[in-house]
Formats: sequence, structure tokens, C-alpha cells
Amino acid sequence: MRAAVQGAARLLAEAGVPSPRPDAAALAAHVLGVDHVLLAPDEAPPGFAARYAGLVERRARREPLQHLVGRTGFRRVVLLVEPGVFVPRPETETVAEPAVAEARRVAASGRPPLVVDLCCGAGPLAVSLAVEVPGARVVAVDASPAAVDLTARNAAAQGVTVEALVGDVRERALLAELDGMVDVLVSNPPYIPPDAEPVDPEVRDHDPALALWGGGMDGLDVPRAVLAAGARLLAPGGLLVVEHAEVQDTALRAAAAAEGFMDVATLPDLTGRPRTLVARRPRGARARVTDSAP
Repeated sequence: MRAAVQGAARLLAEAGVPSPRPDAAALAAHVLGVDHVLLAPDEAPPGFAARYAGLVERRARREPLQHLVGRTGFRRVVLLVEPGVFVPRPETETVAEPAVAEARRVAASGRPPLVVDLCCGAGPLAVSLAVEVPGARVVAVDASPAAVDLTARNAAAQGVTVEALVGDVRERALLAELDGMVDVLVSNPPYIPPDAEPVDPEVRDHDPALALWGGGMDGLDVPRAVLAAGARLLAPGGLLVVEHAEVQDTALRAAAAAEGFMDVATLPDLTGRPRTLVARRPRGARARVTDSAP
């Protein structure tokens, strides 16, 4: 078994896979039906070699590991992953942190927090909030029906409830019934500019375009729509948390200030890059009147 994993790791390294040894081990564990390759038997069972070789070859062609094994870890949960829906990634775990902390603070005050996740994808943020803040009402929205369906299934698999809805964040009446009521609004929206291209083939060739390109010359059309939705949906003092590219921190802070947010700041990701906008809706602010037109 060790020799098979070592050989696979060499092949993946030659193909430019960033983490060849962990990926080779994860694929072996998946084929064997164990959580970790160290739990595998010394001798490979019948049929292992052929199935393992096929998966290693697909990974060498830079098919995402998460697609091959059908799941990925995110904070405290394991999420189902499927082609056609954006793959959750570790850097988004830092986006969840301030949202979870704020939802817990609201819960500690004696009432269940209301949390909205816009552009939810597979549901890593929404499901994590529902799991880590028991009693929270979590509403998740995405323009992709496949993403909404996967979010609902991921929530059910964790034994929590997430209200998963199809909707476009650019619709001015989206979730209008919640105007001025939301405690935490969190989002990992599409934000790649039109003249940029993801470096990793796993992203460029396999994540859906709807989840990547943010619109506009700077890629911030959708993130700005998230800010506008936050200014409308958040209760006075409510917290906004939005992921963005490291080169967009200054522009997004300015956009948040223009929307009337206060305490606008940028938080670093796991590697220290500026990747998360946090801001508060001013206390005493009135709910905005929403035009019913899209």
C-alpha cells in the first residue's frame, strides 16, 4: 500500500499537482473506504490497483480532488461536493470566523440570530453557521439551482436546517421580507475581473463561471450588489462579512463606506493576504425602502 501511494505521489508531482502526497493518500483512502490511508490494510484488496490508478490519472489531469472523492472538509463539517458547484476552499474558513462570532454574540443576548448567506455555493458558510450556532435561523441564497440543492443536502447531512433559496443578489427585492431584520450577512460572491484568469486548472477548468466572474471591469459588480443588499437587509448594528480578492480590499472598503457602513475593515486570510471585508450597519439606521422592480 505504501509503495502504491508513493508511486502515485510521484506521478502527481510530475503533473504539477500542488499537494501530491496528501492527494495520493486521500485517493487511496477513498478507494479503500477508510478515513485515512494509515487505517488501510497492509495488502490492497482485489480491484484496488485498477480503480486507484484511474483516479490518480484523473487527478494528474488536474481534476479537483474534491470531485474525485465527492466531499471536502470545512471547519467542523464534511460537505458533499459535485461538479457544477463551486468547491469550498480553506481560505473561506476565515470568512466564517467573524460571522460565527457575531451570531454567537447575538445568541448570547437571549435571542436566536438571523443569518443570511448570499451566493452560498455548496453551503460551507451557511451550514457552518447553522452547526456552530445552534438555534440560529440561516437563510442561504444562490443564483444556481444546483448550488441551492447541494446546500440543502449538506445541511440535512449535518442534521441542521438551512432555508436554501434560488435568487439573484442583484434583484432589489431579494428577501425583502427580511429588510432591516438580519443580524449577520455573509457572502463569498464571484469576484474575478474579466481580464483575469484563475491560475489553477482545478478552478479555471472545473468551477462554474457563474461562481467565478464578478462582473464589471473590476469584477466587483456582484460584490457591490452584496453590499447594497446588506445595507437593506441588515438590522441596525448588524455585521456584514464578504470575501474578495486580495487586490480588491481598497475598492471594496470604499464601496462599503459609500453604502453607509461603519467600522469598515479588512481581515487577512490564512496566508495573511487581505481577503475579507467586515463592516457594520450604523445603529439607528432605518430600513431602506425596496423598489419591487428587479
